[in-house]
Amino acid sequence: MARVIIDMDRCKGCRLCTTVCPKKIVEMSKTKINAQGFHPAQITDEGQCIACAMCARICPDTVFKIEK
Repeated sequence: MARVIIDMDRCKGCRLCTTVCPKKIVEMSKTKINAQGFHPAQITDEGQCIACAMCARICPDTVFKIEK
């Protein structure tokens, strides 16, 4: 099972990660706001993650770290 670590304080809410996830488990937080004033990305069901790292590859701010 993969573990996804997101540096939420660096996320600028561009939503690119939400468009590339094949399992559609990355979404923008509706309740949290980071230090920059953005709604950061979050994983809805980490158990569904297949560790493809598409979110990490497309992120311009390198906020994702995937551990297998």
